[in-house]
Amino acid sequence: MIEDTRKRAAERMAKSIEALKHELAKIRTGRAHPSLLDHITVPYYGNEVPLSQTANITVEDARTLTVTPWERNMVQAIEKAILTSDLGLNPSTAGTVIRVPMPPLTEQRRRDLIKVVRHEAENARVAIRNIRRDANNELKAALKEKLVSEDQERRSQEQIQKLTDQHIKEVDELLEEKEADLLAI
Repeated sequence: MIEDTRKRAAERMAKSIEALKHELAKIRTGRAHPSLLDHITVPYYGNEVPLSQTANITVEDARTLTVTPWERNMVQAIEKAILTSDLGLNPSTAGTVIRVPMPPLTEQRRRDLIKVVRHEAENARVAIRNIRRDANNELKAALKEKLVSEDQERRSQEQIQKLTDQHIKEVDELLEEKEADLLAI
């Protein structure tokens, strides 16, 4: 029972770290990479579909992405989706090819992105702490029902705290790495 609680907490904390990595990948640095457009969805025959399922996304050069829709009638919808996304990009269409230039990051924009990155990291820390709280509550409930002894509960809480510290340290490392990436010119 105690082992199950610890395993569930570890799995959920690992998922929080993965979610943070996914969010940080969305926040662009100065370079163009196809995963930048991963979270954009496009209306496709009445359904919202990820952009990568309606078009081919490639890197033309260090500062330009090329989006080639598989269907000609999707050009306007894809262009609009990129334009209205939270990335601040201005796509330009040439026939069936959409070019997405990456504007250079200004100092102010870098600082804004660092604030966003720190906010995402804090959200991940809060999620990890909530998982710790849930696990500790499960242990307290087990103690109340006399399924575990007080010593077992205390040891388990210490192990969950170590797990929490380890995952929060990982969040801090990811944050440092992304901040350094954003500040590099």
